[in-house]
Amino acid sequence: MRNFILGIVITIVVLVIGGVGLALLGFLPTRANTPPPRMESQLAMSAMDNSVERHAPRINNPVPPTDDNLIQGLKIYTMNCALCHGGIDRQPSTLGKSFYPPPPNLILHPPDDEEWHVFYVIRNGVRYTGMPAWDKTLSEPDMWKVTAFLTRIEKLPPAVQEYWKKSSGVAPPTGEQAGHDEHK
Repeated sequence: MRNFILGIVITIVVLVIGGVGLALLGFLPTRANTPPPRMESQLAMSAMDNSVERHAPRINNPVPPTDDNLIQGLKIYTMNCALCHGGIDRQPSTLGKSFYPPPPNLILHPPDDEEWHVFYVIRNGVRYTGMPAWDKTLSEPDMWKVTAFLTRIEKLPPAVQEYWKKSSGVAPPTGEQAGHDEHK
């Protein structure tokens, strides 16, 4: 039994050393102009979600989701986030296509996470993705307004939907449309 356990430990050590060796010798691809392999994407998303689950405080949004605050969140999103995550005109970001991994189009595929989760990602950013930490650029209330907007994209009040339509010429996605639009 002792030899069996020792064999497992040695196998794990060899695999880790081999993986690190492959990376340090340049055998792993580092190109940012190709789609990430499915396994890499799944591993990265799972690691990020689990890290946020472990580290983010479960706090409630102190900014009420009023029409004015949601419109302010839409404006902040348009000025700071749309360049990478897609505009409210529902068009994919041309710059976003250059990132590796590509950032999600948050208008076509809104986050389905709790507000505390979305706020934590906005505030702290995501390492190795190009997603910056916004805590030194946006005020905490502004980050919460963007959070409120993003977590309610599919169920915005009529006044906010009307503002969106006037601003972009395109109606906001509804629950049935979000996630089903094709990228152009």
